Amino acid sequence: MVGTHRRPRIIAVANQKGGVGKTTTAINLGAALAELGQRVLLVDLDPQGNASTGIGIPPEDRVPSTYDLLLAGTPLRDVVKESPVRGLLVAPATTDLSSADLEMVANEKRLYLLHDALRQPAVEDLDLDYILVDCPPSLNLLTVNAMVAAHSVLVPLQSEFFALEGLSQLMLTVREVRQVANPSLRIEGVVLTMYDVRNNLCRQVEADARENLGELVFRTLIPRNVRLSEAPSHAMSVLEYDSASKGADAYRSLARELLANHGIRPRPVTEIAQ
Repeated sequence: MVGTHRRPRIIAVANQKGGVGKTTTAINLGAALAELGQRVLLVDLDPQGNASTGIGIPPEDRVPSTYDLLLAGTPLRDVVKESPVRGLLVAPATTDLSSADLEMVANEKRLYLLHDALRQPAVEDLDLDYILVDCPPSLNLLTVNAMVAAHSVLVPLQSEFFALEGLSQLMLTVREVRQVANPSLRIEGVVLTMYDVRNNLCRQVEADARENLGELVFRTLIPRNVRLSEAPSHAMSVLEYDSASKGADAYRSLARELLANHGIRPRPVTEIAQ
């Protein structure tokens, strides 16, 4: 590897079930890591493009997109856009990704398209610490591409009945990807989202998750929070939209916990602001 900067850690944010806080986690974890002095690339791999919208990349600024990155051989540096959050870059998505699965099937390197795109020599020029990949809410070829490209998988898990049952299929997919394409892939952790401390069911789901998954479950709990729900409609992370909200504090806590797990000390906020 040319240069002195270490290879960025690639984390796929995945859950085959929609509405669990996956994109919310990708956006706000990325913003929180950037606030803590990390340089982050958010790769939007969901044809709905919600991560791109939610962080403030308008549709007219999404060409070229991650579709072109995967299927047209467009260099990553031409796809990446600056976001309104300092230190947070975005590789945006368009609805073109909707047909990507069908187009990828005929490609003999179909499992490795994102892997190769994120390991171009020019990636070093971006000087990244983390790459977060927001996966679509299904276990399709796009999600498998993310897992093949990633070092680990972060799983947002809604605090609701049957949550753990839905997790088993995702774990099975991770195991299959390990066997056929990425033997070093691991589970980064499970983060409980939409958590209401007043709700007995949420507390029971947390207890079950910690009993079954142990240390894989992050200590940080992401609350059910109005500000978290409102922020995407203003094309902002919750850290920008309401920096003092419980949602913003929770994602800062998650970012610190993630960095601690990786042995990285966040830079002081006062130092980052200089």
